[in-house]
Amino acid sequence: QVQVVESGGGLVQPGGSLRLSCTASGSIFSFNAMGWYRQAPGKERELVAAIMSGGSTNYADSVKGRFTISRDNAKNTVYLRMNSLKPEDTAVYYCYITCNFRVAGPIYTYWGQGTQVTVSS
Repeated sequence: QVQVVESGGGLVQPGGSLRLSCTASGSIFSFNAMGWYRQAPGKERELVAAIMSGGSTNYADSVKGRFTISRDNAKNTVYLRMNSLKPEDTAVYYCYITCNFRVAGPIYTYWGQGTQVTVSS
């Protein structure tokens, strides 16, 4: 059983910052990609940022230069630092992790429960 728990959302003014955290627990052999999606009301879920096991990253164009994704493998945790937040960043943010449970085993994807980020004055 894998649990993925997110934290760090909330209400922030435009131009402000937040840091989201996502920690996975369970009998995981190794992690692969980890990242964040978001879904605003009436919109489809979109990829915000992802970080691969080797450390390479990719970002949505709309957040490049403002958001930074990082991971701490020792803590099974991925972070999303969000600076210069805009009202259009308002959404529920979902963390995902991909992992396997044995050497060369199949890769599974697990999702967090979502955390609300609201950017408003």
